[in-house]
Amino acid sequence: MRGSRVRDPRVFAVLCFDRAPMFETSVPFSVFGGNEPRFEVRAVAGDPGPLTSSAGIVLHAPHGLDALDGAGTVVVPSWRLGDGPPPEPVLAALRAAHADGATVVGLCRGAFVLAAAGLLDGRRATTHWRFAPALATAYPRVRVDPAVLFVDEGSIVTSAGTAAGIDACLHLVRREFGAAAAGSIARRMVVPPQRSGGQAQYIERPVPDVGGDDPLAEVLEYAVRNLHDAGLDVDALARRAHLSRRSFDRRFREATGTSPLRWLLAQRVLHAQRLLESTDLPVDAVARRVGFANGVALRPHFRRVVGVAPQPYRDTFRGRGANAAPTASR
Repeated sequence: MRGSRVRDPRVFAVLCFDRAPMFETSVPFSVFGGNEPRFEVRAVAGDPGPLTSSAGIVLHAPHGLDALDGAGTVVVPSWRLGDGPPPEPVLAALRAAHADGATVVGLCRGAFVLAAAGLLDGRRATTHWRFAPALATAYPRVRVDPAVLFVDEGSIVTSAGTAAGIDACLHLVRREFGAAAAGSIARRMVVPPQRSGGQAQYIERPVPDVGGDDPLAEVLEYAVRNLHDAGLDVDALARRAHLSRRSFDRRFREATGTSPLRWLLAQRVLHAQRLLESTDLPVDAVARRVGFANGVALRPHFRRVVGVAPQPYRDTFRGRGANAAPTASR
């Protein structure tokens, strides 16, 4: 049974690693620390010190792994990739803390540490969209969702990269201590008090890097060039790849960490975002240019991926100096 030891929900233990990114490492200290007197934040060394961030800044984490004892929340803010698995003592300590009732949080690449500990097996999780395919490949038992800001699975929370870690940490404060506490911290940090975990990550690169020799790469490039074609669907892409629909679905998930239908809809929405930002095209015309029959058909997909409807998105994100393309009258 979980929760045999008394754990204080006001105590946050943050695991710091050598060569980890400075920004992600600093996020839980900024959210839970600062001028918030009700919280205790413990900097825990996940590697022998002193620790050096990826920017070359030397850090000193004063606590060892025993500082995870009694902490209500254990945060892994990041991890270095391509350097073997995380240290086994760290993985064992995370498993023990979770089994004992702690909420365990992985921000950005910290999800890889949680996955290595087996804590994400059978669970939905996210990470930065760049690393989602690697996470899905390395840990096939994890249901990787690369399109969201954060995922709350109760005793396990994971987030996308950089600023999404702030969203996940504020969500934890809101969940455990209420909206007023989260709002107070958000005002101090001058950030939005709440962004939904289901809101989309901003994905600048529309085509995942699956390798230049992989036939799937050509299919993905073809799809991005032909988003305007309403007949472009997953079956059409499977035929172009000379694969059965089932084989295509499996190969696509292995390469990208998501389903082909979800990816295709996300690319159409991404292209719609760019048109809304850079042109004066009416929403119906934008919808047709990205493969939807009209704005009504686009709207639910846009809202699901982005979090708002197309017109409010345009009103919010289009700069006044945007170089709008000439269009027909509305």
